[in-house]
Amino acid sequence: MTIETWLAFAAASAVLLIIPGPTILLVVSYALGQGWRSALPVSIGVALGDFTAMTLSMLGVGAILAASATVFTALKWVGAAYLIYLGIKLFRAGGALDVEPRTDAVSTMKMVAHAWVVTALNPKSITFFVAFLPQFLDKHGDFFTQMVIFETTFLILAFLNAAGYALIASRARNLVRSPKAIGLFNRTGGTLLIGAGVATATLRSGT
Repeated sequence: MTIETWLAFAAASAVLLIIPGPTILLVVSYALGQGWRSALPVSIGVALGDFTAMTLSMLGVGAILAASATVFTALKWVGAAYLIYLGIKLFRAGGALDVEPRTDAVSTMKMVAHAWVVTALNPKSITFFVAFLPQFLDKHGDFFTQMVIFETTFLILAFLNAAGYALIASRARNLVRSPKAIGLFNRTGGTLLIGAGVATATLRSGT
């Protein structure tokens, strides 16, 4: 794996993580209702959930890579198209962030477990990783090493992203509820996703 590939993966992951989804809605919901104390447990839960979904996805991708190089290449094309689709959908999503504060008394371990379950069992997570990860895998490189590097990178970014959202939601509640701010996130993230999909498709055409 080259440093350029790792940097591209880290940049794409950061963009994808900042886009509000079911996990972020849960994080913001706890932060609005429980305050900054929820930041650490929900962030740990999110990281554990992403670890579960990403590991299952990587093992599936690894099996495809071992079985057929042609199928693996086709999966890359599908992944590029999926990124473009997600980008268009996100760009058109508008600026609504439908979230209500969770004011019920919840223990730290329950917050961790809730965030883990929501993140890990979201079918879109595994589908996304299966489409996303092959764009950066080197089929000639050591799969396990790449798996460790990609997972470690993504999980660190996922933890920091969740913690950041929780802290912002607990300290600057108007920002996470601002249609203008969320709309800007969606349009920026959508544009970057479309660009990533187009760039990937271009690279596939040139190989």
